[in-house]
Amino acid sequence: MTHRVVLAGCTPVPLAAYLKALGVLRLVAEQADPDARGYWENEQFVLESRLDEAGIERFFLEEYEPTPVIAPWNGGSGFYPKDNKSGMEPIESGKATRFAPFREAIGIARTTLHRLGFEARPEGEAKSELLSRLRGSLDERSLAWLDAAVLITEDNPRYPPLLGTGGNDGRLDFTNNFMQRLVGLFDPATGQPHESSDSLLRESLLDAVVSGLGTDVVGQFAPGNAGGVNQTSGFESKPLVNPWDFVFMLEGAVLFAASATRRLGSSMPGALSYPFTVHVTAGGSGATAIGDEDNARAEMWMPLWSAPVGLRELDVMLSEGRVTLGRAPVRDGLEFARAVARLGVDRGIDAFQRYAFLMRSGKAYFATPLNRIDVVRNRAADLVDELDHGGWLSRFRRFARKEGSRRVLSLLRKLEAAIFRLALAHKEAAESTRRLLIVLGEITRYFARSPGAREACRPVPRLSARWVTQAESGGGAEFELAVALAGLHARHAGKRVYPMQVHLAPMKDQAVPAWDDHAVHRVTWGQGAVETNLAATLERRLLDTDRRELDDRPLAFRRTASLAQVSAWLADELDTARLDDLLPGLMLVDIPAGRVGDDLSPGPLPAAYRLLKPFFSTDYQLHRAGLLPADRRLSIPPDMTRRLLAGQVSHTLPGVLRHLRIAGIHVDVTSPAPGIRDGRRLLAALMVPISDHDLLSLFPRERAQEDRQAS
Repeated sequence: MTHRVVLAGCTPVPLAAYLKALGVLRLVAEQADPDARGYWENEQFVLESRLDEAGIERFFLEEYEPTPVIAPWNGGSGFYPKDNKSGMEPIESGKATRFAPFREAIGIARTTLHRLGFEARPEGEAKSELLSRLRGSLDERSLAWLDAAVLITEDNPRYPPLLGTGGNDGRLDFTNNFMQRLVGLFDPATGQPHESSDSLLRESLLDAVVSGLGTDVVGQFAPGNAGGVNQTSGFESKPLVNPWDFVFMLEGAVLFAASATRRLGSSMPGALSYPFTVHVTAGGSGATAIGDEDNARAEMWMPLWSAPVGLRELDVMLSEGRVTLGRAPVRDGLEFARAVARLGVDRGIDAFQRYAFLMRSGKAYFATPLNRIDVVRNRAADLVDELDHGGWLSRFRRFARKEGSRRVLSLLRKLEAAIFRLALAHKEAAESTRRLLIVLGEITRYFARSPGAREACRPVPRLSARWVTQAESGGGAEFELAVALAGLHARHAGKRVYPMQVHLAPMKDQAVPAWDDHAVHRVTWGQGAVETNLAATLERRLLDTDRRELDDRPLAFRRTASLAQVSAWLADELDTARLDDLLPGLMLVDIPAGRVGDDLSPGPLPAAYRLLKPFFSTDYQLHRAGLLPADRRLSIPPDMTRRLLAGQVSHTLPGVLRHLRIAGIHVDVTSPAPGIRDGRRLLAALMVPISDHDLLSLFPRERAQEDRQAS
C-alpha cells in the first residue's frame, strides 16, 4: 500500500528546507523503500511510499544509518589536535550499529592521514594527494559525499558552491557540525534516539510546534535562522536550529555531485560542472546588486516538479543538470532565464527556485533566495535572440562591467532586469517588450554621447518588426504615435534610406548598424522634451533633403497614426514623457507597414494643423491621395519652420494659404485663426504620418468640389 505524506516542514525556501526534502526522499528510497517517490505541491514536499507518517518517524528514529560525511582535508573537521571533537569522538568510540559505516570511514581517513604524516590541515599538492588517496580507499557511500564536496581535477581541487570550499564555509565545518547534530539526536553507544528526538523530528518534517530548539549555527543554507539583529521580537537573537534540519540538509546535498567537463580538442584542464549552477547575474531580483557579482560564488537554480519522481529519476536529473540556450550551455543567470523561457531544460521540471551564494555579514556567504521562475514556453522571449546578433548582448555586458561607471552599470542593470522580465512575464509580454525597448533606446543615447563607448562596443543590432507586433497590445496612443514617427524615412531610387535611427546616435545609413563618427552632425536627439527633439530632427532632415539628392521630402512612412491620436497630442492630452521614452527604442526597429485601426473620432483639429499638414507629407502621398495635381509639387517655404519654432503660428498661415493655392490645393478660407500657439508641438505633430483618407478629410470643401466636378 502506498501512503501519501505531506512534509509541511520541507519547502522550496530556504535552501536548507529544499535540501531537507531531497535528503528525506534519498534516505527513504535507499534504506527503506526503493519505490518511494516525491514531488512538490502547494509549496510543500509530498512523499509517496509504503511508509505512512508513523512509519517515516519510526524509520528515522530506529533504522536510519547516517551517510559518512567527513572532511579530513579541512581544518576544524575533527581530525586535528585543536579541532572540536564533541561529535567525532563519541561516534568513533561508540558501538551503535547505525554508526558502523561512519566509524569505518573515520578509520580509513585516520589511517590515510597517518601514512601521509599529516598532523595539520594539508595545503597545495599535499591536499591533492590526500584527496586522491581517500578516493581510492573510501567506500561508495563515503565517495558520494566526497564527489558532492570536492572535484579532483588535473591541477588543483575545485569546490562546488553548494558546500562552500570543500565542506566548510569559512570557519564553519559542515561535517564536524553534522556529527555533533547526530550525537545530539542519538546515543552513539546504543544508537537509540534521545528523548527529544521524536518531537524534533515531527517539527522538522511536519512543521509541528515544538520548544527547545538548539542555538547551533546553520551556515549559509538558512539565512533567516542565522540569528542577529532584527531576527526576533526583540532587538537581537541567537540562531535557532533543529538538529534534524542540519542532518537532512547535508544528506540532501549528497545528491549534487560535481563533474569535470572539457571542450572537445582543448588541452586546457577540466572546468567545474555542477547541476543547474551558473555565474551570478545581479539582474532579475531586488536582492542583488552588480557589486555583488565579484564576490559571489554562484547561482543555483533548484528544480521543482509536480509529478512523482523516484530517486533514480531525480539522480539522473541532477547528475545531468543540463540547461542550454540554443546549442550552447548557459553561463549565467540571465542566460538561464532565457533558456527557461525557451524550454531549453529537462522536461518534467515545472519551475526553478533561484538562489545566489552572496557574501553577506562580513565575509560569510548566504544562500539568498532570489525569485521563482516557472518553466513555461514564452515566445516573446525569443526576441532577445536578436540582441545576440554579432555578439552584441555579451559584448555590452562585458563592456559595462569593465567600464564600471555608475551610469553604465545603471544601464546594464536596467537591461538585465528588462530581459529577465520579458523572459519570465508570460502574461505581460507586451509591456515587458516595451520596457526593454525603452532601455535599448537609453543605451543607444548613451553611446551617442560617448566616443569611448562606441570604440568598445558596436551599436544595438537592427531589430525586426516582431518587436512592434509583440509590444503593441495595450500600448496606447503614445506607443502608436511613437511607432509611426520611428518609421519615417526617405525614398530614393525605390529604396528606403535615411531612417530615424541616424538622429539618435552617429550611425551609418544602412541595414546593418555601424558607428560613423563622421555623421555626428545628424544626431539631433538630446535631453530636451520630445517636441524639441522632433523639431530639431525635422530641421535636420529638411536641410539634408537637397544634399542627399532625395526624390521627395524625407517624411515617407511605413505606418500611420490616427487623427484622433494627433488631436490628443495637440490638445496636450498625452503623456509626452512616455512618448519620449518609447520613441528612441522604436527607432531601432524595422517598423512594419500598416495603419492604426482607430474608430475614435478626432477631437477639434487646429486650423494651423489642417493647412500645414500637406507641407509635411510627401508629394508621393499627395499625388496618390489626389490632393495635389500630378504635375505639381508642394515645397516648404524656407522660413516656415523657423517661424513655427519661434511661435509665430498666426504669421505663418497667410503664406501657407498662398502656397497651397499656387500648388493647386484650393482652400475656401481667407484668414483662419491658427487654433494653437505652441509652434514646437505643432511641428512635432505635423511629422506624424497619417493615412490618405485622413489627409483628404482635412480638406472637405476641396473634396466636395472635386465630387461636383466629377458628377
